[in-house]
Amino acid sequence: MQPLVETDIRSSLGNASAAELEQLSLPVRFFITEWAPLDAFSWRDPRIPARGYLITELEGAPAGIVLRAAERTGSHHRAAICDLCHTQQPGDQVEMFSARRAGVRGERGDSVGTYICADLACQDTVRLGRPPAPSEVQPSAHELERIEGLARRTRAFVADVLAVR
Repeated sequence: MQPLVETDIRSSLGNASAAELEQLSLPVRFFITEWAPLDAFSWRDPRIPARGYLITELEGAPAGIVLRAAERTGSHHRAAICDLCHTQQPGDQVEMFSARRAGVRGERGDSVGTYICADLACQDTVRLGRPPAPSEVQPSAHELERIEGLARRTRAFVADVLAVR
């Protein structure tokens, strides 16, 4: 992923309202992010915990969406699987997130939902055990498959919300 600055983030959020853009808070880790190995950048808003953001690249340009976490009801004792990284986790670590569709469809109230890791750390999850810095050790075929699958599903989800074909 190409390095991003705050203005890139704000301008990439295709389904954000003016109020959401004004309220957006970047995570502290944004300022020390190593962009090259990432296919997407996502975070929960530190000031508005029910809100999240997901940025990836579509056709070589940053494309992002605002996410809203569904309210939790009851206890989650069962395992759940994230629809983006396909990682099985305890049920309380996977949440339903919805994203208002961009444009006229979103203005009518249309949205898309999917189950995602509650901390939005899918990029880290598929790379667990990898050295933090570039190394001579190449990822295994399984690791590459997980990373590529996450990238593909993330781009497809963002493109669906933004109605990019």
